[in-house]
Amino acid sequence: MKKQILTLLSSLAITAAAFAHGDVEIGPNGGRILEFSKNETMHGEVTVKGGKFHIAVLDKAMKPVALADQTLTANGGPTGKAAKLAVEKSGDHFVVPMVKSGEWLIVQFKENAKAKAITARMQYDTAACPKCKGEEWLCVCSAEKKK
Repeated sequence: MKKQILTLLSSLAITAAAFAHGDVEIGPNGGRILEFSKNETMHGEVTVKGGKFHIAVLDKAMKPVALADQTLTANGGPTGKAAKLAVEKSGDHFVVPMVKSGEWLIVQFKENAKAKAITARMQYDTAACPKCKGEEWLCVCSAEKKK
């Protein structure tokens, strides 16, 4: 009996983790926020424009940061098969090719050449959330429920 209960609880936990949105934070331009620092003083806001990811760098007050010495590298693709993506600086943001729905975008941000790289990940899932009908990668249902 104990084994069956443990199996059931494990299955429920795995299922909940698979369908949870996590703690998604939306930025001032309606994009998803990624943490680019250990102390939440630097963020990246991922938006989609023209079939590409646009990643703006924001400070702790969520204000845009001018790009100078900052660098960003990116990988993307299905789990276990991520490939390097070309990254371009374009004005006040980075431009990265989009990955397919359900695939991962993994970025490494450096404030300057001497800084340690900060890695941020997000799954780009365009499926509709059953609760709010928004795209899963931008869904805040789970985060709002916790508050």
